[in-house]
Amino acid sequence: MSGRKLTKIAYRVLQLTFVGLVIAHFSLDLGYPWWWNFLPIALSYVIVIVVHRWGGAPDSPRVAREPVEVAPPVTGRWSAQNSPADRTPSHGTHAYGQTYAIDIVAEPEPGTRPGFRWLWPLARRNSAFPAFGAPLLAVADGTVVRATDRQRDHLSRTSLPALLYLMILEASVRDLSGVKRVVGNHVVLDLGDGTYALYAHLQRGSLTVREGDRVRAGQPLARCGNSGNSTEPHLHFQLMDGPDPDTARGIPFRWHGIGVPRNGEIFEAPAAADSHA
Repeated sequence: MSGRKLTKIAYRVLQLTFVGLVIAHFSLDLGYPWWWNFLPIALSYVIVIVVHRWGGAPDSPRVAREPVEVAPPVTGRWSAQNSPADRTPSHGTHAYGQTYAIDIVAEPEPGTRPGFRWLWPLARRNSAFPAFGAPLLAVADGTVVRATDRQRDHLSRTSLPALLYLMILEASVRDLSGVKRVVGNHVVLDLGDGTYALYAHLQRGSLTVREGDRVRAGQPLARCGNSGNSTEPHLHFQLMDGPDPDTARGIPFRWHGIGVPRNGEIFEAPAAADSHA
C-alpha cells in the first residue's frame, strides 16, 4: 500500500475520531476542555495539506504535464460546469485527482434541463434531466481497470435546502466513507503512458464493460447517472496519473475539436462514428 493511500486512511480515521470524541464528550461529560475534541480534525487537515505538497503539488512545474488530447466522452449538445478552463483546481481541491476535472450536463434544447430552485421543488426525479441515461463513450483505446455500478441513483440536489443537506451532511459522510462513495458508480480506463480516465456518477446497472476489458475509442462504456456526491445527473470526467483517485494527481486534457469548454459554455460533441475517424 502506497504512502499516499495510508495518509488518506489516516485522514479518515482522524475525522471519525473527532466525531466519536464529540459524541463521547456530550454523552459522558468527560472532564477536559471541549476544544480538545478538535485536535484530531485539525491533524487530519494538516495531513491533507502535507499530502498535497508531497512530491510536488499537482500543478507545480516539477510535475506539470502537457494536456492529453482525447475524444469527447459524449455525443450531442452539452454544457460545462466546474471547468478547469476557468480555474484550477476546478472543483476547489486537488483531492481525488480532480485538479483538472470537468462536469458536463446535457442541454439538447434550451430550457429542457430543470434549473436551480431556491425552495421548491426540494428534489426532482432523475428522469427530469436529459443527461440521465445518456451513453458515455471511451475517449481513447484503453483497458478497463476499475468498473462498478451497484450504487443507487439518488434524487437531485437542485434546491437550496437540498444543496445545504448535500454540502453540510451528505458530502461529509461520503468523504468519510471513502472515494467510492464520492465518485459513485464509475469506470477507470488505462489509456497508456501513465494516463487514466475516470468517469464518475454513472447510472446504476448501466455498465457494458468489465475490469480487464480492452475498449476502443468511441465504444459505449455505461450511461450517465446520479450516483455518489452529485447534485443532478451529469458526467464528472477527469484524467489522472494513477488508477486510484484517492492517491492520483490530475492531468490536464483537451477534447478533439472542442478543447476545454468554459463554465456555462454549450458545446456540440460529434457522433461516435465521427469521434475516432
